[in-house]
Amino acid sequence: MAIGSRRPHFQVTFAVLSLGVAAFALLQSLVIPVLTTVQHELHTTQATVTWVLTAYLLSASIMTPILGRVGDMTGKKRVFVATLIALAVGSLLAAVAPSIGVMIVARVIQGCGGGMVPVAFGIIRDEFPAGKVTGAVGVLASLTAVGAGLGIVLAGPIVDALDYHWLFWLPMILTIIAAVSAVLFVPESPVRTPARISWLPAVLLSGWLVALLVALSEAPDWGWGSRRVIGLLAAAVVMAAGWVLAELRAATPLIDMQMMRRTAVWTNNLVALLIGVGMYATFAFLPEFVQTPSVAGYGFGASITRSGLMLLPATITMFAVGMLAGRLARLLGGKILVFAGCLIGCAAMAILAFAHGQVWEIYLSTAIMGVGFGLVFSAMSALVVAAVPSSQTGVASGMNANIRTIGGSIGAAVMASIVTSHLGPSGLPEEAGYTTGFAVMAGGLVLAALAALLIPSARGLRRTAGEPEHAEMAMVAGGTIVGDKGE
Repeated sequence: MAIGSRRPHFQVTFAVLSLGVAAFALLQSLVIPVLTTVQHELHTTQATVTWVLTAYLLSASIMTPILGRVGDMTGKKRVFVATLIALAVGSLLAAVAPSIGVMIVARVIQGCGGGMVPVAFGIIRDEFPAGKVTGAVGVLASLTAVGAGLGIVLAGPIVDALDYHWLFWLPMILTIIAAVSAVLFVPESPVRTPARISWLPAVLLSGWLVALLVALSEAPDWGWGSRRVIGLLAAAVVMAAGWVLAELRAATPLIDMQMMRRTAVWTNNLVALLIGVGMYATFAFLPEFVQTPSVAGYGFGASITRSGLMLLPATITMFAVGMLAGRLARLLGGKILVFAGCLIGCAAMAILAFAHGQVWEIYLSTAIMGVGFGLVFSAMSALVVAAVPSSQTGVASGMNANIRTIGGSIGAAVMASIVTSHLGPSGLPEEAGYTTGFAVMAGGLVLAALAALLIPSARGLRRTAGEPEHAEMAMVAGGTIVGDKGE
């Protein structure tokens, strides 16, 4: 127990969990506006420097289910603190990295922090009053997205006042504070799930993601029809199929495929995957687009700070919509919010693709993007929680967040492949690369909207979960912590 014989109030626990998750979310995106700076400082290429983002997302995608299972087995507080230590160590290594290789290794270590997300959900499930669980999970899920957007905005002022190394020093300090606070104020959950790690699914999951991302990233240089690219894509398909079979046969699967087969779960996860593709690809490449000198025929020659401010409207509108999502869900239903959010996000991508000649168009598109993504994230987390029994709240929500991260790693690699395949004589990407890339992201959000139509209605969710009050709670929770009906 943390302090004396009394367990800390759940609101104190929630504050510490939020601090840790915020640090993880910030480190996703703080480096995005300075990728060009890192490219020049570490003497590498645009395609290679994209791995500073992709490696982080890839590591988080792999380690999230593994560490989530370890937390269930050995203690969630213990794993939560360990993930914060990994973030701090990775930040230290990134701050002093002398080469792009060391930087990428540092980002892989930082990505282990993704394991704190399902562990935090599990702590909430074990420690919070039943009526508070759904809302708290929704807030943390939204925080991962809002934090990612805020990191892009903060990067410029930090670099201007100090230098890009402080994008790692400052989060390291924040992470250490979070780790110490977790040791002192987060109680160790008494709930244990006797199990073991299924290593074959873990290896296959890692294998197919790495093979897919390397193929997507290197295709512009190697050629889409080259034997290496085709071989990697074929290997990714084979290992992905093997991963699914291994999970189905495992006594203690990393990812419960039976749960994933629920209509309300797989449809929301498909939406999460496609939303992740669009969001992270945009966050990664919009700053590079606006930082491009106007002599290239496009771009605004924006500073790091200005390019981050162009994404500030997305963070503001995403947060504002998250606060209103509970009320909107009561009026319209979560399914409608997810569908509408996908279409609104598609409109934002279309503006970026075809109307990006004026600064105000960039601000407009990012503001619209925040509305769309805010609706989707707030409603989607509640829908997933509503679709499963309360005992599976943590794993279902964690997997939904993890699939969004997987989509992000794929989206960053796809966008890098499209943009770097259109290089001009000066070595800068041509405008056509960005136009095509953002148009592809818009198409992905159309597919996400179609997937949203397959999400069951609220009545179907209650029937699927088998817990009417739990399902109804989830539908109206949105982005705020709510109490029981009797409160």
